[in-house]
Amino acid sequence: MRLAVVTGNPHKAEEMAAFLEGTVEVEHVPLDCPEYRDDEVGPIAREKARFAYETLCRPLIVDDTGFFVSALRGFPGPYAAYVLRTLGNEGMLRLLEGAADRSAFFVTAVAYADADGIRLFEGRLDGEITTAPRGSEGFGYDPIFAVGDRTLAELPLAEKNRFSHRARALSAFRDWFPAKSDGDNR
Repeated sequence: MRLAVVTGNPHKAEEMAAFLEGTVEVEHVPLDCPEYRDDEVGPIAREKARFAYETLCRPLIVDDTGFFVSALRGFPGPYAAYVLRTLGNEGMLRLLEGAADRSAFFVTAVAYADADGIRLFEGRLDGEITTAPRGSEGFGYDPIFAVGDRTLAELPLAEKNRFSHRARALSAFRDWFPAKSDGDNR
């Protein structure tokens, strides 16, 4: 079985394909999905999956990720991609200048869609915002988001894929998917 990974972000598709290697054959499909709005990533991923499945009519996964910064009362949340495009990491760091609380977390919702419907899988990763970008791996907020003493951009992809927010959501999907493929709809 081939599974479409629907995203316009090739880095995300690469990360997802690497994580799912050996589970299912993955094909990146850069379909433009409408930008749904909600305060949480789960409903956004669900709507993207619904749209993508209606368009492609084949099994697929989509994801949506939010970046929640405590000192900014959860901003940018599900608007993380827009804020990254408009402010960038430097702008995010400027917003946090002088902030004592630099805690933040990512939440990723992976939505799987097929003829039977849509199922959601979520993963969360807690960490802190650094005071300056570090590292050259990864993408997005990875250079300013630290777990322990290293940013996600300081980790090789294989190491990041063992525990990232997306890895946690994909792990839940991967654990469920073989049973789904065998006809068990847990």
